[in-house]
Amino acid sequence: MKVWVNVWDWPVRALHLALIAGVALAWLTSEKWTQWHDTIGYALLVVVLLRLLWGAVGRDHARFGQFVRGPRQTAGYLASLLRGRAARHLGHNPLGGWMVLLLLGGVAVVGGTGWLCTTDRYWGDETMFAWHAGLAWTLLALVALHVVGVLTMSVQHRENLVAAMLHGRKREPHEGDVS
Repeated sequence: MKVWVNVWDWPVRALHLALIAGVALAWLTSEKWTQWHDTIGYALLVVVLLRLLWGAVGRDHARFGQFVRGPRQTAGYLASLLRGRAARHLGHNPLGGWMVLLLLGGVAVVGGTGWLCTTDRYWGDETMFAWHAGLAWTLLALVALHVVGVLTMSVQHRENLVAAMLHGRKREPHEGDVS
């Protein structure tokens, strides 16, 4: 019988879903409905700020200090992953921790350059718009890499990480797992 433990609390899950919905909607409104696009971008900046705040003061697995690891530990984890022997983590693994930071930073930079495109200084500036568009494509590449990582870990550890992010629960840790 599987025993489940709560890992991701509702603020983490809600902010994660808000980021997914917001990035998708921002992408869908990028060519038309630009007023919506701008509003969605500003909302995404608020979501990033809330997640950064919750990463500092939230509970256990929400805190960045719990899952963001240094370069040596992250490189070691990557090496074990490439050998097919990556340890299961109850929360984010070291690569997942860095991906969280990259995604939050990516959303912030895309939102920031989008805002700059609306200012008097950069209104109609093709260079700033090109930066905004290029960074948006980079963000989408990071999202794709994140999805590949989630699916890879789901298969490797026989655990549905998508479902775990929705309901917040994972199987209890076993010997060899990292909590």
